[in-house]
Amino acid sequence: MERTLRFAATLTPDTEVGGYVAEAVGVGVVSQGETVEEAVANLREALELYFEDEPAGQEPVDNPAAPVLLTSVDVRLSA
Repeated sequence: MERTLRFAATLTPDTEVGGYVAEAVGVGVVSQGETVEEAVANLREALELYFEDEPAGQEPVDNPAAPVLLTSVDVRLSA
């Protein structure tokens, strides 16, 4: 039986090599891509591979109703 799960993901510009880094929040699966779309597609594939061999009864649980709020915070530090 096939089903679709939804995971929150963060996308961060890769300032060292360019492109974007995508990470599934709470899962620890990370991927990258030259564009946002490519990074998300690569993360989707990485998640599918990650969960492919999950034993029955230990399947991942998503939370599609949970709101996702992502922001950045600037912090000033003393020199």
